Amino acid sequence: MNNIDKKIKLGVNIDHIATLRNARGEDFPDIINAAKVALSSGADSITAHLREDRRHIKDLDIEKIASNFPGKLNLEMAATREMLDIALKIKPFSCCIVPEKREELTTEGGLDVVSKHNQLKDFIDPLKDLGIRTSLFIDADESQLRHCVDLNADCIEIHCGSYCRSFDGNLPSADDEFLKIKNISELAYKEGIEVHAGHGLNYNTTRYLSSIKEIEELNIGFFIISEAIFKGLGNAIIDIRECMDEGRDLGEKN
Repeated sequence: MNNIDKKIKLGVNIDHIATLRNARGEDFPDIINAAKVALSSGADSITAHLREDRRHIKDLDIEKIASNFPGKLNLEMAATREMLDIALKIKPFSCCIVPEKREELTTEGGLDVVSKHNQLKDFIDPLKDLGIRTSLFIDADESQLRHCVDLNADCIEIHCGSYCRSFDGNLPSADDEFLKIKNISELAYKEGIEVHAGHGLNYNTTRYLSSIKEIEELNIGFFIISEAIFKGLGNAIIDIRECMDEGRDLGEKN
């Protein structure tokens, strides 16, 4: 069983800095400078999703992040042969396998590990052979977790979209969604799997989720980049980091 780190870790997703850059086909805003600011402002790692259509982060970005910040790149990717080949070449410290549809605006839900078990095993094993941390992005569902355990994944990342939408909409289901995340986090911890969470988080939802002591890492992107427009990237990360620490302290007291 893992030892829970009282200080929750933060991965900052910089995809949408690349989205802004690509909108004009310029060389700015600079991805490497963004990663540097993020890491110096409280981020523990840099997350980037290399999509099939390369709509934001591109191959050269991935190579630059990996070479400039060894041990800091968490590569999100679909379970395809192309992406596996890229990961084995770049050797990020971590790979998070996510579902991907070309037409989606953002990742719409967790990976169906149950139906893709055999495909994922062939994908995960070569990564683990190189010592790359493997993570599976799943909904808060026990059957999905059981298959992650069977696949010997190092981590799960819980898709928090339903919780965040319920919370922001002041819906009664927010408490139920929170409990789903809490329960699956506790089960994963007991199985020795490191627990991460992400998707749709803002200051308030970050604070509450950070109170779940089994969650060891949050990955946050779009909200941080949106806040950066008004207060700067470094300040936005400092503020989200404070919410995480507040939430963790709250969880320790309860």
